[in-house]
Amino acid sequence: MNSETQTSKSGSLKIFPPAGGEDLEGAFAIRRAVKEDCKEMLQLVKELAVYEKAPDEVTITLEHFTDSGFGQKPVWWAFVATQKNQQSDKIVGFAMYYIRFSTWKGQRMYLEDFIVTEQARGQGIGKLLFDKLIETAKEDKFCGISWQVLHWNEPAINFYKKYYNATIEEGWLNCSLKLMNVNFEIASLDHKTSTY
Repeated sequence: MNSETQTSKSGSLKIFPPAGGEDLEGAFAIRRAVKEDCKEMLQLVKELAVYEKAPDEVTITLEHFTDSGFGQKPVWWAFVATQKNQQSDKIVGFAMYYIRFSTWKGQRMYLEDFIVTEQARGQGIGKLLFDKLIETAKEDKFCGISWQVLHWNEPAINFYKKYYNATIEEGWLNCSLKLMNVNFEIASLDHKTSTY
């Protein structure tokens, strides 16, 4: 597939013409996310939550979502895939990441969300987004990329297995602690049952 590369304020923009011709209708592009993308990105987050059987778990507001990526102290970055239609360029997928630190390995990219909307799958968009993450991780000298995948999500697992050096591990358990709207008292912990 031929590609045309242009430079913009949002970073490298790669335009990929649709199969069968150079007509821009139906073409898609990979670029850095900008603030104006957040509304469409959040809609895709909700689509992903439905797919993962947790539609009610998305409680973040658009304001918080946007400020977390484009406020004074951004904590996430992303690439979006857009597809051209008659009216405008629609976001059909994105890959969002942040930086985590390992005391064993150093700085590492963590892939928080990775989604291509159902109607746009099967066109290689996911591979282009993932390859862009790998390129960025190398440029920023991260020691690697980490992410999670649900054990029943066979299409995603099979996608990741195409990358020869990707590993899918077992044995670690996810832990979390909700802090919002919770009266948490450290004294209520039973220290006798803890090894810390």
